[in-house]
Amino acid sequence: MTAAYLTAAFGDRVKITLVESADVGTIGVGEATFSDIRHFFEFLGLAERDWMPACNATYKLAVRFENWREPGHHFYHPFEQLQSVKGFPLTDWWLRYPTTSRFDVDCFVMASLCDAGRSPRYLNGGLLEQEFVEQEENPSTIAEYQGAQFPYAYHFEAHLLAKYLTKYATLRGVRHVVDNVLDVGLDERGWVSHVETAEHGRLGGDLFIDCTGFRALLLNKALGEPFESYQDTLPNDSAVALQVPLDMDKEPIRPCTTATAQDAGWIWTIPLISRIGTGYVYSSEYLEPEDAERTLREFVGPAADDATANHIRMRIGRSRRSWVNNCVAIGLSSGFVEPLESTGIFFIHYAIEQLVKYYPAADWDSSLREQYNNAVMNVMDGVREFLVLHYRGAKRQDNQYWRDTNTRVVPDTLAERLELWESKVPDSGTVYPRYHGLPPYSYNCILLGTGGIKVKPSPALDLVDEKAALAEFQSIRDKARTLVQKLPTQNEYFKKMRDGQ
Repeated sequence: MTAAYLTAAFGDRVKITLVESADVGTIGVGEATFSDIRHFFEFLGLAERDWMPACNATYKLAVRFENWREPGHHFYHPFEQLQSVKGFPLTDWWLRYPTTSRFDVDCFVMASLCDAGRSPRYLNGGLLEQEFVEQEENPSTIAEYQGAQFPYAYHFEAHLLAKYLTKYATLRGVRHVVDNVLDVGLDERGWVSHVETAEHGRLGGDLFIDCTGFRALLLNKALGEPFESYQDTLPNDSAVALQVPLDMDKEPIRPCTTATAQDAGWIWTIPLISRIGTGYVYSSEYLEPEDAERTLREFVGPAADDATANHIRMRIGRSRRSWVNNCVAIGLSSGFVEPLESTGIFFIHYAIEQLVKYYPAADWDSSLREQYNNAVMNVMDGVREFLVLHYRGAKRQDNQYWRDTNTRVVPDTLAERLELWESKVPDSGTVYPRYHGLPPYSYNCILLGTGGIKVKPSPALDLVDEKAALAEFQSIRDKARTLVQKLPTQNEYFKKMRDGQ
């Protein structure tokens, strides 16, 4: 992703060499995204019809949370801006005038589309109602796009996307060296001078980008930059993943990522064209790897019988600084939180954008590094707070793991915000204040969906005429009903794309 984006940004004015081992595998389970990821593909000039079939990609309208409140309960965190009526968010009105027991269905159209398994595009390729699409003309970066919301993201096979981007980048001049890095050389200043490879010898450069995953070979090992753990607030440190076959002619392709709560964590389910990606994210403090794998296989059923399990130990937290001297860590080497809201690929995309924004000149102005590091730190710390809210807000308390989620340490700033939210639903003035990819409505969804923290409507609503809010609830119901009737299922849409009709 980094090599492709940099060559798209700078062309032949920057000479890029990508060193990749044929022996060291990748995590390979980064399959779900934020809706902002479409800017990445647009920046590269890639159309959906070109890259999606090559990566077995599908659409994602939301994250579906199952059993976080109680067994059998589910709710959605959708890609859809929350409407306001007379200055109050619709979730606030819903608390005062609940139309049904489902805040997500009453306040968002996407929830109904997910329940019905609908695609966000019509069979002719047209996008669903234009009011879901931002008004800015051709926004090109996440930063330009913060106040808007595109109606979907993607699921895709990570290794196929990597293969696709390799071809994209090498055709545009990126040198692709397949070799093993044996050592990292430093000069007298302590800056990276070269990497020593097994077959190509020394490879030098001016700027080195560390994409070596949890090993952080350059940033943490060679340069000694400390790693700051989030483990005190986010206990899940392990995962086991399976790739399960799916026949799209027989089984529905849900237009959402599903996170199903379990006894010691949660299971993700990500539907692709030819298979389902699934995995159990758990805490090793409460569960052994073999028990986690057994639970996951039982959850999937007979389809998992021949699937090979991939056990992963996760490093949860971030490097103190992601850019040190002439080395920038991007991806897992920079930091990672558990994949509960599909933030891993978002972190990569955002970091690449920031690198272009703060790209160094020959004088290596240190203020550029500082601004980059602050931006990356704020994004990761903000997402950390948001994920902690999922556990702090979960109503279920049926075993020690879930009981401990209510007593585990929370970041100080989140503790302050939780007190505010008990008397007023989150808004732009009370959520994490720095950009981290998650707008106030996301916090509303998690608080109302998980159900463990009591939230009250604003007392002011008793003094405001409710007719306009009730009319908005009706408008959402009407719009959802119409779109469910008109839009095809994902299976229907991708069958037509696959058949080239």
